[in-house]
Amino acid sequence: MWGMCLPSGQTARWIVSLSIALACFACLPSLAQTAQNPSITPITEKTPAAIEPTAKPKPGSISGTVTDQDGAVITNAKIKLSAQSSTAQEISSGSDGRFVFTGVTPGPFELTVASQGFATQKRSGILQPGQDYIIVPEIELMAATEVEVVVREDSVEVAREQIHVEETQRVLGVVPNFFVSYVPNPAPLNTKQKFQLSWKLTIDPVSIGIAAAIAGVEQANNSFSGYRQGTQGYAKRFGASYADMVSGTFIGNAILPAVFKQDPRYFYKGTGSRKSRLFYALGSAFICKGDNKRWQPNYSNMLGALAAGGISNLYYPAASRNGVGLTFENAFIAIGGGSLGAVAQEFFLRHITPHASEAQPGY
Repeated sequence: MWGMCLPSGQTARWIVSLSIALACFACLPSLAQTAQNPSITPITEKTPAAIEPTAKPKPGSISGTVTDQDGAVITNAKIKLSAQSSTAQEISSGSDGRFVFTGVTPGPFELTVASQGFATQKRSGILQPGQDYIIVPEIELMAATEVEVVVREDSVEVAREQIHVEETQRVLGVVPNFFVSYVPNPAPLNTKQKFQLSWKLTIDPVSIGIAAAIAGVEQANNSFSGYRQGTQGYAKRFGASYADMVSGTFIGNAILPAVFKQDPRYFYKGTGSRKSRLFYALGSAFICKGDNKRWQPNYSNMLGALAAGGISNLYYPAASRNGVGLTFENAFIAIGGGSLGAVAQEFFLRHITPHASEAQPGY
């Protein structure tokens, strides 16, 4: 009815507007539903079908050698490997003291090394991918403190028993070989025992016979001509030869070892390569064990050789005395002879020395 009251043009526009409004009103529910449940999938970036896994790091190895404080290898030592990225592993060292862990996951690690009679030691490090990690320096185990404390109470008695065996050691059953120990870990000698062993060597009939033989050779070669020939000349040569042996033995094996608290004996090694044993024997004239069982410069041997060489100037003929020159000459001869003697001890003399292989009391 309202259309009749409006102009015809306005009526037409009004009808069109009303129709559009009604149409929009009718479409609101469907538009709302479309907004809530769109039927058109939105365009998104393409997702890869699968992500490739990260490559695992290449495993490596860890190896090393277990020795004692003297450098001798330790067999059957227990080595435990602990790492953050893998379970713990445990192996034993071989006959050469070596061990190796293979297929070890890279990262931080810790080794725990234990052997009966030794204090446990630990080493740590970081293994890189594909690395062959070698433990340097060698893992050195120290003797357990509690074992040392128990044994020290009767060390004098143990040393006495060991000396008793050493006094029976003779090359070919004849030549004294008293100042050599074949015990892996011998008890140190006290002052009295050092003098006792030196005294036994100097009064041994074979030692006296060796001095007499040296004097005979010197007599035949007319060495130290100032002594001249005849019985009197031989007696002087014998006295000088025996005095050299007595002074060298007591000064180098008893007096100075007591002052510096050093052990005058040679300690047979018997293990390791021939090269290592050779250097060990040659070095014994310059390095020795102290009464505290630690290696140290062999002051007793070197100063003893100089002292004995100096004393010899008192009784050698005046024409043969070269002062300092003769002193050092005799000292170098004594030290060099000691080194060569040690080489003979390490490689030959044990095999021809009765009682050398017999079990001796350990310390």
